[in-house]
Amino acid sequence: MNFIESIKLALVSIRSNLLRALITLMIIALGIGALVAILTALDVLLFSFQDNFSDLGANSFSIARKGDGISGRKRGKRTKRGEVISFDQAMEFKKQYDYPATVSVSATGTSIATIKYEDKKTNPNIPVVGCDKEYLDVRGLKLKAGRSFSNTEMEMGMSRTIIGMDIVNLLFNENPEKAIGKSISRGNVKYKVIGVLASKGSSMTANEDKVILIPIANAVRYYDYPNKNYNVSVAVHDALQMDDAESAAIGIFRNVRKLKAGEENDFEIFKSDGLMDILKENTFEIRAATIFIGLATLLGAAIGLMNIMLVSVTERTKEIGICKAIGASQSNILIQFLVEAILISIIGGIIGIFMGMLLGNIVALILGGSFIIPWMWIALGFILCFFVGVISGFYPAYKASALDPIESLRYE
Repeated sequence: MNFIESIKLALVSIRSNLLRALITLMIIALGIGALVAILTALDVLLFSFQDNFSDLGANSFSIARKGDGISGRKRGKRTKRGEVISFDQAMEFKKQYDYPATVSVSATGTSIATIKYEDKKTNPNIPVVGCDKEYLDVRGLKLKAGRSFSNTEMEMGMSRTIIGMDIVNLLFNENPEKAIGKSISRGNVKYKVIGVLASKGSSMTANEDKVILIPIANAVRYYDYPNKNYNVSVAVHDALQMDDAESAAIGIFRNVRKLKAGEENDFEIFKSDGLMDILKENTFEIRAATIFIGLATLLGAAIGLMNIMLVSVTERTKEIGICKAIGASQSNILIQFLVEAILISIIGGIIGIFMGMLLGNIVALILGGSFIIPWMWIALGFILCFFVGVISGFYPAYKASALDPIESLRYE
């Protein structure tokens, strides 16, 4: 009996006991589906974060007050936060930092602005970001139309703005050229549109298409308040000099913050690869717990599958005797029942993998991620299903192969 014949006979047997097979199959599908769904969603979130962090480039880093980032919590405890980075401190650092690099200072004025043009307006969820001329280069942003801020506009904090494509689509009928030179308003303040950002799409932590950029001096005028925190980003011209650039930044920023010798830094340096390491470390335990829960579910499915196979062996005792009487060997019987158990497990696994991949991507897309095919978790799902089939089917298959043919033929 070859392998193809074994599969055909296994399918016939599954069809003859369809209800029992379906129940076990769905238990396996749910276990594998939950496992793949959670792991896929985590992967989508990580890839989305990685895309966000790569916006700064491989040769960039940012400076933030201590305890303000992802690493601010360790084992459930938040580290003591440093003082905010004030506008004066950010600008003083930019002035003093003479390393071959580009420094950008920015701050979010508000994240709930409503932008109006004539009789059209956006939802109250538009971020207003105050920035300097270097912001576009450091963030890797390009212009679709118009120009960047001039030195005069920056120094005087003039009411000029560069807007994202989502705002153009809402207010200017998807026509970037039409937006240039027009005046939009946020509350009682009007801004003249001088540029439109090229579309970059949305991600987990930012949507550059749904933002308006204004000169940093203008943001200070309208959005500054006590303990306002400003963002400092540095793009190094030569990626091989990153370590030296960071050391120079730490030294200068300590002077700006007036920290004494021996006093601990109250700020942190963040790089995209460092942030990804933190994220992966923080999600490792979630992955481990997810795999453990999935394995517990599959254990229940394995017990159910073994029970079905034992019942099948009992019901097919006479059939086994006939097979042995016409020349089937003990190994033929063992392989036949083992293939049947593995087939039920793998069919359930295929259904579960598809459901899990779909559900995981749907959840992640709702949260702003992008669709992925989790090949690693698909492979893990197939491997687990194969082993569930082998473990669950081996004892019933061995029991069937060990039956005495004479006793089996007389079984009723």
